[in-house]
Amino acid sequence: MHDTLGYTCGTCGLRHEEPPLSYRTHAPVYWSGELAADTDSELTPDLCVIHGEHFFVQGNLDIPLLDTEGHFSWGVWVSLSGANFGRTVELWETPGREAEPPYFGWLSTELPVYGPSTVNLKTHVHMRPVGVRPLIEVEPTDHPLAVAQRTGMTMAQVRRIAEQLLHPE
Repeated sequence: MHDTLGYTCGTCGLRHEEPPLSYRTHAPVYWSGELAADTDSELTPDLCVIHGEHFFVQGNLDIPLLDTEGHFSWGVWVSLSGANFGRTVELWETPGREAEPPYFGWLSTELPVYGPSTVNLKTHVHMRPVGVRPLIEVEPTDHPLAVAQRTGMTMAQVRRIAEQLLHPE
C-alpha cells in the first residue's frame, strides 16, 4: 500500500514520513555550553536566565496552514524584561494566567529558513493556560517570518522547510 502521508525529499530523493508540523530550539541564540557552569545562568525547557540579567521564555510561534487543518509551529525563545520575566515565573502555575496582557520581547532564535535574520524581531508574548507554552506573535512587518504568520503557509512550504532542516548546506 502506498503511504499517502509521506513525501519524496527534493534534496536527497528518499521517501520521508510527513514532515513535522513543529520544530523546537533547545536554547536562545545567546546560550552557550560554558554558561551551564555559571551559577547566575540557568536553562530549563521553558525558561532561561543568562548571567542573572538576561531573561528568556520559550513559546510557540504558530503559522496557519492554508491547505489543511491546524498550524505549523516554531518553538522559539524570546527575551523579556526582568519585570515581565518575574511576572511570567510568578504566574507560571497560576490558572487564569492567559488573562495577562501580552509582554514585549525580542525574538532570540535564529530560524535558518528565513532571511534576513530572525534574531531581534519585535514580538508580543501572549500567556496561555497552564501547561501550554506562550504564543509568540511577531510584529507585523515585511520580514518573511512576519508575513508567513499573518498570511499562512502551505504543506508544500512545510516540506521545503523539512528538506532545508534535514539537509543544511
